[in-house]
Parts: sequence; C-alpha cells; structure tokens
Amino acid sequence: MTQELHIVGGGMAGSEAAWQAANAGIRVVLHEMRPKVETFAHQTGNFAEMVCSNSFRSDDDAQNAVGQLHWEMGAADGLIMQTAREHRLPAGGALAVDREAFAQAVTEKLRAHENISFVSEEITELPSSGHWIFATGPLTSQSLGDALREASGQDRLAFFDAIAPIVYADTIDMDIAWRQSRYDKGETEDERTAYINCPMTKDQYEAFIDALLAAEKTEFHAGETAGYFDGCLPIEVMAERGRETLRHGPMKPVGLTNEHDPQVKAYAVVQLRRDNALGTLYNIVGFQTKMKYGAQADVFRMIPGLQDAKFARLGGIHRNTFLNSPTLLDAQMRLKSHPHLRFAGQITGVEGYVESAAMGLLAGRMAAAELQGRELPPPGPDTAMGALITHITGGAEAKTFQPMNVNFGLFPPIDAKGGRRGRKDRYKAYTDRAKETFNQWLADQS
Repeated sequence: MTQELHIVGGGMAGSEAAWQAANAGIRVVLHEMRPKVETFAHQTGNFAEMVCSNSFRSDDDAQNAVGQLHWEMGAADGLIMQTAREHRLPAGGALAVDREAFAQAVTEKLRAHENISFVSEEITELPSSGHWIFATGPLTSQSLGDALREASGQDRLAFFDAIAPIVYADTIDMDIAWRQSRYDKGETEDERTAYINCPMTKDQYEAFIDALLAAEKTEFHAGETAGYFDGCLPIEVMAERGRETLRHGPMKPVGLTNEHDPQVKAYAVVQLRRDNALGTLYNIVGFQTKMKYGAQADVFRMIPGLQDAKFARLGGIHRNTFLNSPTLLDAQMRLKSHPHLRFAGQITGVEGYVESAAMGLLAGRMAAAELQGRELPPPGPDTAMGALITHITGGAEAKTFQPMNVNFGLFPPIDAKGGRRGRKDRYKAYTDRAKETFNQWLADQS
C-alpha cells in the first residue's frame, strides 16, 4: 500500500479516527502540535487529553441517547470508549474517568500500533493533495482557522466554552457536605456515593447569586462576542437569565438527602464529582465560569463545605471554532470544495467528548474505505451516530447552526401505534431500534 491517511489533531476525534483507520489496515500519520506547540488549556502532550471535564455523561444505553452512543462506539471497537471503561471512576449513572490515566493509556495504545506514525508539528495551511482528516477541535489555531475560512468561503463560527474548577478533596468540609449520587443511582456503594454534595439554604443561595452577578468577569478581546453554547453556559450567565435558573440547573436539590440533617430539604445543592482514581481531586459539576481567578476563589468559598477549599485548577474560558457543516460538508464529512479533506470532532459542530470521538470513528472508517476503493455509507439516522452525522451534514438549519449534543430529538420519530408511549417505553424503543440498525451497519462491513 502506497497511500497514507494524514490526521491532524490528537484529541478525542483524531485519536479515534487514527485507531479505526489503522485497524482497517491503512497507514496513518497522526500530526499533533503538542507538546511542541502548547495551548493554554492542555497540560500534557498526551493524546485524548480531557480539559473541561472528566465525564462522558450517562452510560445508560437503554434510556439515554448518550448511553446509546457509548454502546455503538463499544460495538465498533472504539478506542476511546474501550479505554474509558478501563479507567472509569464511580460517578453514579455516568461514565467518568481518571483523566490522566485515560489519556496516558490512549497514547500508549496509539504509539504501539504498527500502522500509525507520528509527527509533532503545527499544520498551518490546508494541503492541496493527499487524504486528510482535520480533527483540530475547538482550539483550532488562528492560522489554520484563516486557511479554513479562505477555502470554504464562509466565516468561521465560534462560541465560548468555559472550564469548571477542580478542588482538593481534603479541603472539603465533610461535616457540612455528604456523599450521595442523585436518587442513589449506581449498582455499587461507590457509585451510589460518587458525588460530594454541598447544601444551601435560601439565604445562602441568594447571597451566592448576588456575588456571582457582582463578580469581576473575564473581558473579551476586541471584535469577540459571547455566543455561548447552551449546554456549557458559565454559571454567571445562567444567573443573569434569572435568579432561580441555577437552582433548576446544576444546583438543583432533587434526589438528594442531607445525611447530617435528613429532615431539612436543601434549597439548592452544589455537587462535586471525583476527578481522579485516587479521589484526591473533585470538579464542581456544571460550574464553568468566566469569572476572574481572584473572584472565583472568593465566590466559590461561599459554598457551605467549601469555605476552606483549595483549588487545583480554577475555571477559565476560551473561544471554540466550528464549521457551518450543513453548508460545507458532504455526507462523507468531506469539505465540498476540497473533497480530499475530511473533518471530524468538535470542529464539525458536535458538542461533547463522546460526540467528538464518535465523529472521529466515522471519519476514520470512511477514509479507510475510500483508500480501499469503496464508499462506506454512514449508519442509519435512527442510530445515535447516524442521527449526529445526519444533523451536521444537512439535517440542521444552516442559518442557525449551533453545536449539538446527541439527543433523541435528532432521531426519526418512533411509530407509536396502539396509543402514546410512556417516556421510558419510547426511549427504550429508540435504543432497541438503534442497536438493531447499528449491528446491521457493522455486519455489512464484514
């Protein structure tokens, strides 16, 4: 074989694309600029480094669209999902991982693959020939972004993504906080006690909201506008939308009972989720923020149980880049104006680690098939992967296109003959149908 597949970006999507293509017998060259060229968000040169969270979200493949996507990635021998399960941490019904061990394991597996070679360099221009997958993620460099804009004839789109803070576990006051997963979810005691919960009274909540609104925020650069993705809003932006917004979002008190005072229902609850296998680090769930560092420490120490908290990392904010994919990409995830270039991951307009890796999986398999002289159709739109790729390559409205998590709203409706289905029955019908279709898609490739 003389042709190579070049993949730019060693994040979730690029790592998964490389794995899938290499397993198909394709020679892969993986280009990753780190650690030679650093970003403000990454801390290592490892592949698939997680920067915003350590969670792949729900692992329920019967009732949840994200869980169904987990299932499909596992069925397709997905590197990211396989490695995540090897390094999972207790997180109730979610799949959370020890992020450092996870990234190290992904890196070791890729470097051990005989069909993958590596180049540590920054790609600043779009190549004019060859077979390429660009999976440069939300932190696509300015020079490459400019090249994309010139090649596509479209202004690149952007939104702002915020990173949640991480707290040292031994600085959390467990005389105030307690361990419990919402609704006691989980099959083991570790799962049922995976979260640390900090309760607030109404007065404490109101004071916290006042402090959030008054805190000094990060200023945007000239010409930038804050087009936030609703699934990753900074907490102060949520507070600006209404004083009760946080109490019905990341600070909702439902499904939790304070073991220190079971008869008193908390007005609001801040949850922290384990961030490493040792249990020494916890991230504050849903607390992405653009407050300045000094303000963050002051405001977060108003949370009962965190009054003496020390932070391993404070929150931050950065600009994310993504394509107007319904206009620019074909059904094979190729740039219509330059079909030798494929795109994968968050730059295509999917949101989340799982979704990004899934698009890498598809791009890797599609590129491998093309190099072998055939075309691989995407999975049917009634699968989780198929629903996502259908959405980004034509199902979404181009004028209002924004990053999207996988959800059942992207799936073709289920025929509900015989009466309206209950939600649980309807979701189970979606996932049963998706599994059958996805298994057939895999069988057709064998």
